[in-house]
Amino acid sequence: MDDAPVDETTLEYFIRNDSKDDLFYVTGPPAFRPSHPGALLREDVLPALKLTVTEAARILGISRQMLHRVLKEQAAMSPEMALRVGKLCGDGPRIWLAMQEAHDLWQAERDLADELERIPTLRAA
Repeated sequence: MDDAPVDETTLEYFIRNDSKDDLFYVTGPPAFRPSHPGALLREDVLPALKLTVTEAARILGISRQMLHRVLKEQAAMSPEMALRVGKLCGDGPRIWLAMQEAHDLWQAERDLADELERIPTLRAA
């Protein structure tokens, strides 16, 4: 899949399948709002690990309030937080940052849609 053609107008979202070795491409923006990584932590990860917010924050080495803000989708998953959560979950930081990027980009595309319509796309001669 590394040889898949990409141009600057194609949005790429990498989705990891069950084997954790194969990546495949989905082109174009999602029709629905991608989940905030805090929602996945709140709804799936912490319950599966049987961790409270207080316990998880202690293990991650952050304040309970900071973790709570991410879980409530009031704060973004920063690279530093992604490193911590990726280590805790064993899946690394990239998937957590990719989720945040997809979430933020989807929202920004909608927030700036009218403004972006007015910006021309220029091509070098």
